[in-house]
Amino acid sequence: MLHIALHFIVPALIAVLFYKKLTYKAWLIMIATMAVDLDHLLANPIYDPDRCSIGFHPLHSYIAIGVYAVLLIFPRLRIMAIGLLIHIALDYVDC
Repeated sequence: MLHIALHFIVPALIAVLFYKKLTYKAWLIMIATMAVDLDHLLANPIYDPDRCSIGFHPLHSYIAIGVYAVLLIFPRLRIMAIGLLIHIALDYVDC
């Protein structure tokens, strides 16, 4: 439950601290990046509390994480990239 809450709280903190003029929009964009978890639907079972998402699911692969990091370069994609990397970091904590 804490893990899921952090997926909402951490982006909110980043939005408030670094995107004061766009706080709500930045937060919504970062929350939307939780769609990256749709790749869990490809796994069997869909949810396994003992499985580490990083390196297992396609959108949680190391190649995907590298792509998310490269997206930081592009100003128009930066908020989305931050959201994706926050998501990955929070998932990594569970590993």
